Amino acid sequence: MELKAPVAKKKPKKLEIHNDVRVDDYYWLNQRDDQEVIDYLDAENDYYHKMTAHTVDFQKSLYQEMRGRIKEDDSSVPYKLNGYYYLTRFEKGREYPIYERKRDSLQAKAELLFDCNAMAEGHEFFNLRGISISPDNKWAAFAVDTVSRRQYHIQFKNLETGEILSERIENTTGGSTWASDNKTIFYTKKDPVTLRSDKIYKHKLGALSSEDELVYHETDETFSTFVYKTKSKRFIVIGSSSTLTSEYQILSADNPDGQFKVFSPRTRGIEYSISHYGDHFYILTNKDKATNFKLMMTNVEETQMGFWVEFIEHRENVLLEDVEIFKEFYVLSERQNGLNRLKIVRWDTSEYYYLPVDSETYVMGPTTNLDFDTSKLRYFYNAMTSPYAIIDFDMHTMEKTILKEQEVLGSFDKEDYRSERIWAEARDGEKVPVSLVYKKDTPLDGSSPLLQYAYGSYGSTMDSYFSTVRLSLLDRGFIYAIAHVRGGEYLGRSWYDNGKLLNKKNTFTDFIDVSKHLIEEKYTSSEHLYAMGGSAGGLLMGAIVNMAPELYNGVIAAVPFVDVVTTMLDDSIPLTTGEYDEWGNPNDKIYYDYIKSYSPYDNVVAKEYPNLYVSTGLHDSQVQYWEPAKWVAKLREMKTDDNQLFLDTNMDAGHGGASGRFEALKETAKEFSFVLDLEGKIPTN
Repeated sequence: MELKAPVAKKKPKKLEIHNDVRVDDYYWLNQRDDQEVIDYLDAENDYYHKMTAHTVDFQKSLYQEMRGRIKEDDSSVPYKLNGYYYLTRFEKGREYPIYERKRDSLQAKAELLFDCNAMAEGHEFFNLRGISISPDNKWAAFAVDTVSRRQYHIQFKNLETGEILSERIENTTGGSTWASDNKTIFYTKKDPVTLRSDKIYKHKLGALSSEDELVYHETDETFSTFVYKTKSKRFIVIGSSSTLTSEYQILSADNPDGQFKVFSPRTRGIEYSISHYGDHFYILTNKDKATNFKLMMTNVEETQMGFWVEFIEHRENVLLEDVEIFKEFYVLSERQNGLNRLKIVRWDTSEYYYLPVDSETYVMGPTTNLDFDTSKLRYFYNAMTSPYAIIDFDMHTMEKTILKEQEVLGSFDKEDYRSERIWAEARDGEKVPVSLVYKKDTPLDGSSPLLQYAYGSYGSTMDSYFSTVRLSLLDRGFIYAIAHVRGGEYLGRSWYDNGKLLNKKNTFTDFIDVSKHLIEEKYTSSEHLYAMGGSAGGLLMGAIVNMAPELYNGVIAAVPFVDVVTTMLDDSIPLTTGEYDEWGNPNDKIYYDYIKSYSPYDNVVAKEYPNLYVSTGLHDSQVQYWEPAKWVAKLREMKTDDNQLFLDTNMDAGHGGASGRFEALKETAKEFSFVLDLEGKIPTN
């Protein structure tokens, strides 16, 4: 007997703006607490599980295979802070990290800070973040989320006695910053409905959270706010940012009850960030149309924009991403032609040099550098064929010390794999870079399966990173491709600007044109081409299956943002107002019309679609579960093919999926088994 897919009820709702009427038959699915909604999600889950029952044993073996490559009894590279070495370790068979520290020496006895395995007991989801140690090393502030909506409660632990205080601060981002007095912290609260980070509070250790003082309220709904301490430890900094604009306020860390001073008032379109060194602040900014950013400086007493002077000029072909400041050196993180570079410069001379690299498919950047007075730069490096490494680099002697290289258990040999970077021509003439990795014996004659991945939003760059789980595809003959489409910053800030707002469709057409190029160059064929993206990358997946469904045999859309018009018109939904500068505000007709022209949910029509695996989380705070649920319901109604269409809802988790070190691998096993099944690569009993 043939198993029938669930059919969602149609309850038409008229949505009207700009004299345009949309009828949403599945709007009712946004009632999270409605039993009828839960029943529908359960029915979809049941259908997915029954339709893929033949892959369950393979999923389990694939999970064990991926887990088997990971060193379970592993630990992080220790870093030193204020007289203590801090490290994170994992024990075999346990899902969560254990945080420890050692005083003065790595040979000292370890002090337990937090065992997340014990803390997670009884919770379907658990995440600890934001461990913040007081300057006197006596107290740890920490934050926990057990729901997966990224609403953390902050607590305090006495590191001398082990006592955890009963006081709790609810609904925070999780981070906190200590003043120099060892009793005052600053933290960020969220709006309980939109989850926008909108308020900075001051808390005195031992006081009731109801007594906390509101220090700053960010009233502009397009901005979010945050708080941190400068690396020099001299200043507490409140930041406010939107997609296009930044503003900071500063306060001496020695004077927590003083008044914050605005560093330089926000000016729409001007972004900046600040670092402190000696008598100066250094400002990374796009001021004066510095599209790829430049570095400026100003005296600590005269921080207004009018006092800023140029320190490193803007360059048309080099994106300046960050600056790391040390006592004798500063290190610039740059990106040229898509590739990371680290430029090391002495403060006392014009002498500089670049860290050498020898690949085109790598990612490199500074990691934990908390010590100001050191000649050691700690950075990470990995390539698509080379595991993740943490390296200390002596900026005086130029000597490298590999502190840790990711250990891949099993038969992995990086010489068995090949990576390359190619360029695909987009329809408007732009060249889109593509990073590829595959096993050396993989045929390049059009017969090989290929999984093409991209994100393409918020200027977030998807670098050419190494992945142990990806080996499960490569070893089964897959090619893996990362398409560096517009909307990211791989080729500089203009690459981002040309993939957002009224240029957003470039992201979608770039991905499609990369797919066509991969087919033309015989890396794969449309019968063996698969696409994958999540969140805003899930929007990309929704767009390409509407625009060019014939190119793909299967598509994985993880927590996809697919109901763009309705979401961007609802300012009660988390993140909406802060994203107007990314997508446009559809209350303005020009943006409404443009967004509607590509919004995946609004553009589903009666035609053939590829095989689709769609995942979501009931408690997702970033992309609400009802977006993929509505999309799948509409696809079921409209599509004219017999291809697979699955909606898999995690009823316990949110945007990041399952918690725990290995639980997430089960979700990856589902995704991989979907495409491997379509390729006929799952063994049959």
